[in-house]
Amino acid sequence: MISLKVINEDNFVDAFNLKLAKGQEEYVSHPVRSLAQAYVYRNQCQPFGIYADEKMVGYVMVIYDYDVPEYDIWHMMIDESLQGKGYGRAALNQIIEYIKAKPFGDSSRIALTCNKNNYVAKALYESIGFSATGVEDEDEIELVMNV
Repeated sequence: MISLKVINEDNFVDAFNLKLAKGQEEYVSHPVRSLAQAYVYRNQCQPFGIYADEKMVGYVMVIYDYDVPEYDIWHMMIDESLQGKGYGRAALNQIIEYIKAKPFGDSSRIALTCNKNNYVAKALYESIGFSATGVEDEDEIELVMNV
């Protein structure tokens, strides 16, 4: 059973211990960097641990962009030893449900970016209902979903 749990003083070290698979550093930031961003943007974001039962298996952060407005999914990752088990898909579906509750503000737009060469992640996002917008920034492409 996959669940999302807010990152707090009880579990942040577990997030630090998550490992990216070799070569994935070019695709996603480690939770250490993401949690620093969460502190800076604390009035508009929520970091989560992705749990399989009671074990943290991944990390993701949701941020609300007041300027657009839209919800953004940042830094989603599953520990290298636990990839390929469907945890990412299950977590993504739960994140979308969280966003539908509009915890930071009103918007029906969810955006994320993906490295052009991260074909596995891009296929996952598209299979859930995200579509590429054509917007690119260096090696990242933007995908969006309206909910």
